[in-house]
Amino acid sequence: MIYKSVQADEKSDNMPVKTVEITSIDARRFTKPGEKINNVRIDNNSSVTLITPMNDEEANVEFRYTASYGGIGSIRMEGVIIYTGNVKDLATKWINEGNMPDEIAGEIHTAIMRVCVPEAIIISKDIKLPPPIPLPNINFKKNKTKKSSGMEVA
Repeated sequence: MIYKSVQADEKSDNMPVKTVEITSIDARRFTKPGEKINNVRIDNNSSVTLITPMNDEEANVEFRYTASYGGIGSIRMEGVIIYTGNVKDLATKWINEGNMPDEIAGEIHTAIMRVCVPEAIIISKDIKLPPPIPLPNINFKKNKTKKSSGMEVA
């Protein structure tokens, strides 16, 4: 699956993350079907595993996304991002320090999460794990108002 970055304004050609491609998916549930699952901690993690400059303006950024469900399961995806922008600084910092400039890291990890989390939600349903995001709790509480006699008591 290849996802192209799109932006609503006219500057969509200037987006630093050009494409995100998922190259492998591994999903496992370690519990038996029908086994009750209580209070599961779900950790989402993305990591960059390799950065390879393609030319002065583009770099291949290989990544791994993991949704870890403790001892009950995991979802893992690997893929490649085509990054356009300040490739020289990105490659230099990666080679020398093993990390990326903060602004570029933010753009890359945001792109990974935007693509992988929705996919992980679908996969989690298929293998009967909770979705890797917190679902909102909706409570309908009736407002019980006490009828007052009109007299105020202190």
